[in-house]
Formats: sequence, structure tokens, C-alpha cells
Amino acid sequence: MARRTNPDRSLDELESDRWPAPAADATRLVATVHALRRRPVGSLTVEELRVLIRQDVGLPYLLPLAMKALRENPLAEGDMYEGDLLAAVVTREPSVWAEFPELASELRAIAPKAAALSPALRPEIDRFRRGDPFQASM
Repeated sequence: MARRTNPDRSLDELESDRWPAPAADATRLVATVHALRRRPVGSLTVEELRVLIRQDVGLPYLLPLAMKALRENPLAEGDMYEGDLLAAVVTREPSVWAEFPELASELRAIAPKAAALSPALRPEIDRFRRGDPFQASM
């Protein structure tokens, strides 16, 4: 179930799980995720939501925020490409959506609109609508 989110609190606070500092030789992605966990979730940008969601971090708190952004603009864009937030959201494992049926239902209504606007998103959206696990093509 999606959790009620206090936008002034960080994922570390919301989850009552403070991650230790990343190792000195951590990748930029790992260091970024650790840093973003300490920021208030209400201050996260579309790009920061995309990064955390792609890493399956804080989904009970971040998916509702992502859905709010997608309601306003189904092709909300971080730093990668138009619709990259939607791509991050629809490529979560089907088991994630079983935990958040109300968000999945809403996403099923939003996704076709985005697919009509951006044909490049169609494969990911179609997999989501079928409930297939995402298979990276790279």
C-alpha cells in the first residue's frame, strides 16, 4: 500500500532506516542515491524521482509523488528523455504493482495517453499493461 507521505521528511526518516555513508569508492549512482535518501521527498525533482524509482528505493513513498507528476504531465522529463519518469515507473516489477493496486489502476489510465504522444514508450507501457516483467534490451 502506498504510504501517506510527509513531504518535509526524507526517505531515511520515513522508512526509519538511516543508510550509512556510501563507501569511498562507491559509484556516482550509489553516492547519489544515498544523498537523495537524506533530502525531503517533497523537494525531489522529476529526475531525482526517476533515479530513485529506477533503483527501487522508497517506492511506497515515491510512487505516489511520481504519479502526481505524471497526472500533470504523462511525459514528465528528467535528464534523460521525454517520458523518462513514466518509463521508470512502468518498468517496476509486476510484484510492485500488486502492492499498489490503486496506483497501478491510475497508471493504466495514464499510460495509453503517453504512448499516443511518444511511440518510443510503447514497448514499456505494453509490458506494464500485460503485467510482464521488464526485460532490458541492452
